[in-house]
Amino acid sequence: MAKSNDNEKELAKKGAPASKPPKAEKNAKAAKADKNKKPNIFVRMGRRLKETFSELKRVTWPTVPKALKATGVVLVIVLAFTVIVTCVNVGFTELLKLLTNPGA
Repeated sequence: MAKSNDNEKELAKKGAPASKPPKAEKNAKAAKADKNKKPNIFVRMGRRLKETFSELKRVTWPTVPKALKATGVVLVIVLAFTVIVTCVNVGFTELLKLLTNPGA
């Protein structure tokens, strides 16, 4: 204890301030805690929506003919895969029937 008091006295003689008073430390901690605290959920959601709409303004949207062409391509591919999977399913079903009913 005596050493810390001596150090504070020496610092005071040199013109350096002593350690912060306890109240100032609490205020500094409270300010730091406020800085690290996240805003509430509604503020964050509002910011996110605002950012989303500003980003959508910068998007280059396709023309109607390009969108229809891409939709048609997707539908044709889905239809083709549906036919292929259905054929494979029917084939496996018939094969299973043959294997499970050997005498029929």
